[in-house]
Amino acid sequence: MAKQRPLAGMTKTERLLGGVLLLLYLVVLPLTADRAFGLVEHLTGWVLGEDVRSAAYYYVLFALTAAAFSAFLARTTRDFLSRVWSVLGSVCLGLVAFFGLGELSARLLGLVLAEQVNLNDAAISAKVEAAPYSTAVIVVLLAPFVEEMLFRGYLFGNIREFSRPAAYAASCLLFAFLHVWQFAAVNHSWTYLLQMLQYLIPGLVMAWTYERSGTLWGSVLLHAAVNGLAVAALL
Repeated sequence: MAKQRPLAGMTKTERLLGGVLLLLYLVVLPLTADRAFGLVEHLTGWVLGEDVRSAAYYYVLFALTAAAFSAFLARTTRDFLSRVWSVLGSVCLGLVAFFGLGELSARLLGLVLAEQVNLNDAAISAKVEAAPYSTAVIVVLLAPFVEEMLFRGYLFGNIREFSRPAAYAASCLLFAFLHVWQFAAVNHSWTYLLQMLQYLIPGLVMAWTYERSGTLWGSVLLHAAVNGLAVAALL
């Protein structure tokens, strides 16, 4: 069983802003970002490449997330600094669990998903090939921070105050949903939602690492390490 530690709580303002940011990141921005960038291009006459759009998207999200949760981040950073080696130990255990359970689940999911391509992985591979350095910054640094703050720090942390099982279920399911729903919508085939199964183990391990380490930086470091290894394999 995970060694539970007190997790840094959030103020009412952070909870309110967190709900807005989670909704924006999960649903609103994926539907409106292209139109917003198109409007910027129309008004300025600039032509924004895909790499510039992606970088701007995540830099803005990073800044908004850091600003919205500044007090929480200060508290969870103090927690991290007070037990650095313990947190790093939790991250190492998380890596072992991630790849061990990931290998097992991949074999089992191969029976369910058959030859269905993971379109999220394919999209990231294409971005790494087109713009390796800017994509690496997004995938290894910016996205892990934003996603861990929203899905673990905000969603898991706040629900855990009332129900630990519900916290795991909600954070894992919405994290998985984030990575597949756009492809299901674009391809007009909700069978792509089956690919959510591929993200349940990662979501579970990230949440466990956050809970065990007692600081958001535990799951951020794990997420960054996993993504970094994946990007390095593509370079």
